[in-house]
Amino acid sequence: MEIIHLKDDFIKLGQALKAAGLVESGVDAKFIIQDGLVKVNGHVELQRGKKLYNGDIVEFKGDQIKITV
Repeated sequence: MEIIHLKDDFIKLGQALKAAGLVESGVDAKFIIQDGLVKVNGHVELQRGKKLYNGDIVEFKGDQIKITV
């Protein structure tokens, strides 16, 4: 599980996927999110700009990202 430490109050989903190295670019993030391949806290998320906060868990292709402060 990849851990992302927040510098602000939140991080957007597309940014989190890039920061964790799960996608190469924002365009890649956009397409995998639009295709319904990403889950946030167990639910499919279709918004690239979804704000993630402390404790949120992102899943993509068996990889997980945990958002912490």
